[in-house]
Amino acid sequence: MSRLLKLSILLVFFPSWAFALTLPTVRLGLEQAKGPEQMATVLQILLLLTVLSVAPALLLMITSFTRLAVVFSLLRHALGTQQTPPNQILIALALFLTFFIMAPVFNEAYQGAVRPYLDGEISDQEFFKSALKPFREFMFRNTREKDLALMIRLAHAPRPEDKEDVQTLTLIPAFMISELRSAFEIGFLLYIPFLVIDMVVA
Repeated sequence: MSRLLKLSILLVFFPSWAFALTLPTVRLGLEQAKGPEQMATVLQILLLLTVLSVAPALLLMITSFTRLAVVFSLLRHALGTQQTPPNQILIALALFLTFFIMAPVFNEAYQGAVRPYLDGEISDQEFFKSALKPFREFMFRNTREKDLALMIRLAHAPRPEDKEDVQTLTLIPAFMISELRSAFEIGFLLYIPFLVIDMVVA
């Protein structure tokens, strides 16, 4: 189970490094559990599959992808082109720029969490805490204090003394709101020159 968890994490978050590992043989079958240990393993696998199904969406929510995708969409509308460039091109461009922007964060998470975990130097809890730390720092740098205060108030959470007291489930929606606000501000600034040109031409 530990090896399956390691491989799954690598395939989702660090696919380029996962190819260096030898993949195990997987057998599928339905058998009656012979004891609590087997039942616990089945539940762990189901939980792991659930996490993997939402991991791509979660990865997009804690990166700069949202801002880039919205800005590119608004820029296309400002240019007056209906479907040029097509959505696939915009999404691909946003993804590549996201990987470029987030490369230092990914590298920090790999060096500080993934590599020690694969070497057996840290536990599962330490791995998740260390892997999440660079993403939390990135979100804090790009989250407005007003948006964070709003989410804390809506969650009825006590006022945090420092960043460590802010829960990740509260930080993520605050970060997304800040990203959307920044995206629309950038899009509006890009829209103004094209509106002026349309008014002059008209």
